[in-house]
Amino acid sequence: MNSTVAAPRLVLADVIPGARVRDALLVCAGAGLTALGAQISIHVPPSPVPITGQTLAVVMAGAALGARRGMLSQLLYLCLGLFLPIYSDGGSGTEVIFGATGGYIVGFIFAAGLMGWFAERGFDRNPLMAFAGFALAQLAIFGIGVPWLHAFTELTWSEAIHNGFTIFIVGGLIKAAIGSVTVPAAWRFVRRLEENDRS
Repeated sequence: MNSTVAAPRLVLADVIPGARVRDALLVCAGAGLTALGAQISIHVPPSPVPITGQTLAVVMAGAALGARRGMLSQLLYLCLGLFLPIYSDGGSGTEVIFGATGGYIVGFIFAAGLMGWFAERGFDRNPLMAFAGFALAQLAIFGIGVPWLHAFTELTWSEAIHNGFTIFIVGGLIKAAIGSVTVPAAWRFVRRLEENDRS
């Protein structure tokens, strides 16, 4: 009789077998996904902050990888961008971090961790709870990004809030909706595969 009990699958990444090598590859994949999202960049004057695919990539990485791996993926993205042109608009270096958009990149780390925390508790499997998690995780990005924008530019607080947050609300809600549909659907797909394996 086999008494081995499979470890619980907290997040989607846990479906993949392996441990350290798997985790390292997944962290790299999360950073790569964010770098790809950064290349989708739409400027909305007068804001110095573009609309990008990064925030969706960040919260999806957090949901799929969990808090620890999600945060590591975004820390890796931040570090790689200091040397490689992978930030939005092909930016790189400390001048980006200590500029208008640097706080958002720092915020990615905390947003991925927050969404990963939600996912590890199974909230990403319910569309409504997933939506709340994705929305709150994006708020974490703005919570760091807006004060950073004010500190490193000549924008007043009201201008920083408008140009760094208000004009992105609709887009953020759309991204949260995309995540709240995609991740629960991925879990349903995983459950069907497991049921087919057992039958």
